[in-house]
Amino acid sequence: MISSVTAKLIHIVPKKMSKFISKKLVNKYLDKYANIEVNGYENLEGIKTPTIFVCNHLSNSDGLVLDRALKSIDPTFIAGVKLSDNALTNIGVNVIKTTNITPNSSDIEGIKKVIKLVKKGESLLIFPEGTRSRTGRMIEAKKGVVLIARMTGAPIIPIGLYGTEKLLPIHPEGDMGAEHFNHADVHINIGEQFEISARSKEQSKKDYESQIVDTMMKKIAALLPEDYRGVYK
Repeated sequence: MISSVTAKLIHIVPKKMSKFISKKLVNKYLDKYANIEVNGYENLEGIKTPTIFVCNHLSNSDGLVLDRALKSIDPTFIAGVKLSDNALTNIGVNVIKTTNITPNSSDIEGIKKVIKLVKKGESLLIFPEGTRSRTGRMIEAKKGVVLIARMTGAPIIPIGLYGTEKLLPIHPEGDMGAEHFNHADVHINIGEQFEISARSKEQSKKDYESQIVDTMMKKIAALLPEDYRGVYK
């Protein structure tokens, strides 16, 4: 496993070297521990871009395996700021394209930055639940993704992911630096692209946002085994 000393050294060396070493380490661990199976690549053919990928969230390895699976599109991942602050999780941040946002807050500047990226042609990957599920089952999503989709006009592609909760399990005490890789089969199911509907005159903003989030999350749930669907069964 990656030692805390190694992680700290990577965290302080020049950025170019840090990225190079991080990529080598991540590829080594994914090649050794993750048996990744991707279904639905045909749904990426001829899609409208930029697009917003939305996926359930189970592990700090989610971004790593999805980045590998979606290399042809190379989306920017929306990541919580605390991932960059931790020496071990920062290794993953070094490997994939990310833009930081402060979870559970009205991070206006972070959202503006995200919208600008899409306007420039960058596709995004968002975990709408906002945090990793501690049970492996889907939890209620945040509504920020609706704002981003509305303000950019970007269509959405749902992804159902499972197996990463075994690949890199959440530490029982929440210590991300103490998490370890294990051998696991990882399944990535890519759904069909869709566009969010317009808000009707009769709908309140709250009802509209709830409808869009529910539609989006149920599309993700449909790509998962029933045991993972949680509140979106």
